[in-house]
Amino acid sequence: MMSCKKLKGHLRLFITLFVLILAYPDETNAQTKKEVTHHAQTWLSINSTYRFSKRWGMLGDFHYRSTIAFKDPRFYFLRLGANYWIQEKMTAEAGYAHTWLSPSQSGWQTWVNENRIYEQFLFSTSSGKTMITQRFRNEQRWIQKIQNDTRTGDTKFINRVRYLLSFNFPVFKNPGMPSLVVADEVLLNFGKEVVYNTMDQNRIFIGIKQNINSRLSYDFGYMNVYQQRSSGYQYDMNHTIRLFFYYNGGWKGENKRVHLPEHHEE
Repeated sequence: MMSCKKLKGHLRLFITLFVLILAYPDETNAQTKKEVTHHAQTWLSINSTYRFSKRWGMLGDFHYRSTIAFKDPRFYFLRLGANYWIQEKMTAEAGYAHTWLSPSQSGWQTWVNENRIYEQFLFSTSSGKTMITQRFRNEQRWIQKIQNDTRTGDTKFINRVRYLLSFNFPVFKNPGMPSLVVADEVLLNFGKEVVYNTMDQNRIFIGIKQNINSRLSYDFGYMNVYQQRSSGYQYDMNHTIRLFFYYNGGWKGENKRVHLPEHHEE
């Protein structure tokens, strides 16, 4: 059980991360004017985890992001990985993912393929009835290079480090009713091809989480994705309606309750 003092510490960290991202300075020439483009999007996903035993399990995810009316897809994402339970609320995970990303330039037709390997560590604690989840993820990304709407045959390598801090606040006494979720994630780029956009993204989410039954749940809400492009002075502000489903299967353990990691964002 986490103390009220520690909960306040986590909340201060959450606010500090968000403020630092908003205040993050441009790394380009001061004479270059900052450009922010706003987009309205929808993000859907199905996230499944199957636990074989007390220690081992696997996961498989599918993500789809598009314009708000599902007219133009923005990306498709598939992931397969393995989980290892260090403790019931502490897991290590590693796996492979592939992304199909829509063209970034207006009028282009060529989609970008990205191959990704990732490793992560996730743990949850509680303060009263509030569940606090922290996730550290490291990603090795190989992204196709596109020039004049044509694949060049080359790839660029980017290492990305991510930190997520998430709070789940029960609102109703009835556990079958939705709870409130507030989360923020910071994503940082590293590598020789990263010049101006070390601060890749900040993602803040507010919404609800609800169990449909003992194995199926969902979260639904608004996610703001603030992303710096490789130019350094161009930014995307994605206003996103997010709906994630989670299926948890397999071994339940001695207390007949499945403890499985979530937060499977792309």
